[in-house]
Amino acid sequence: MPKSDLDEYLQQGIYGSKVTNPDERRKFLGTIRERIELALTQSQVMEKVIYPEVEVKMKAYSQIHLFLNGHIDYSYLSKFIKKADLYKINYTIVTNKEHNSEIGLVLAHENAVDKEDIYVTPKNHVPEQQAPMQKQNKKSIFSFFKKLRTKK
Repeated sequence: MPKSDLDEYLQQGIYGSKVTNPDERRKFLGTIRERIELALTQSQVMEKVIYPEVEVKMKAYSQIHLFLNGHIDYSYLSKFIKKADLYKINYTIVTNKEHNSEIGLVLAHENAVDKEDIYVTPKNHVPEQQAPMQKQNKKSIFSFFKKLRTKK
């Protein structure tokens, strides 16, 4: 065994194996950004309802992995674990004792997908309670204009 390989082997034995992008892995609950399909902040995870985007992604990707922040109380995580069980999605609760990430949930693929927008934000999220109301408003607007057209 060459000396450089022996040195590397000893270093790994002492300090553990090298990890790619350690800061990114701390932030994204053990995975790297390029593999992420969707991410929620801790406060989003602690809301009463599950964002519909999470369930849509779980349904669409059977091989996706759910990472949950172990610093969040289990009572908030359990609703996501139930959905993961329902869709047969593997999940991991990640607790990093040295770092508490602002990220609360990550849905990640095994390989890179390089999605540009991984966060569920107010601009691309419509709460479930508002969706039926918006459909109703669209119907009433269309019926209003339809009535105007028929009065001619």
